[in-house]
Amino acid sequence: MRAISWNVNGLRACIKKGFYDFLASAGADVICLQETKMQPGQAEIDTPGYLQYWNSAEKKGYSGTAVFTRREPLSVAYDIGDPAHVGEGRSITLEFDDLYLVTVYTPNAQEGLARLPYRMEWEDAFRTYLLSLDAKKPVVVCGDLNVAHEEIDLKNPKTNRGNAGFSDEERAKMTQLLSSGFTDTFRYLYPDATGAYSWWSYRFRAREKNAGWRIDYFLVSDRLRPRIQEASILSDVQGSDHCPVSLLLADQ
Repeated sequence: MRAISWNVNGLRACIKKGFYDFLASAGADVICLQETKMQPGQAEIDTPGYLQYWNSAEKKGYSGTAVFTRREPLSVAYDIGDPAHVGEGRSITLEFDDLYLVTVYTPNAQEGLARLPYRMEWEDAFRTYLLSLDAKKPVVVCGDLNVAHEEIDLKNPKTNRGNAGFSDEERAKMTQLLSSGFTDTFRYLYPDATGAYSWWSYRFRAREKNAGWRIDYFLVSDRLRPRIQEASILSDVQGSDHCPVSLLLADQ
């Protein structure tokens, strides 16, 4: 299975910047999108050969996730099974024969960590949800997790310490998630790779300077490690302030 995850920062805008060309050339079995910022009825999204599943925020132009898949899932679930975390369209789960695939757009802690308390509640609820799935079959988790886990995962760790996405609290929750039975596939294959980022600010020519953050991930249940064949950051792909990330898993 080849899967791709991309925070498109507004799918309608991304379409104008080459999204369909990327979709046609990517060769993905499944493509998971975050921050779609749209309801499916707001535009005709043409994805020949792919089934579409959408979880849009109640607030228009905000958040939202979508999954386009060539493989028909056994079942589809929306959100994370907790009524406290409904309405922002942040997650979709597809069940396949051999695994669950979960795409997620993790809430941003925001400037001044204004939303950090909610973010902490989300982290605990999301981890509980993933572990409930993992008890049934292995899980692949992908999306914008809105955290650079270690100093190697962003260009300027010292000046960003304590900022949203690199607070001690958010990093500790990522450590807790990984310790509960999940593997960061990119770091598993490339433990020492530097300069590997998936998001760059639109300011200060950050992408041109590669002053970025790695906040987009593919995580897998630890028992899927033997099936990991490739985990890539597609930093040459334009169209958003994030680039896509990909995972190739060997068939069971």
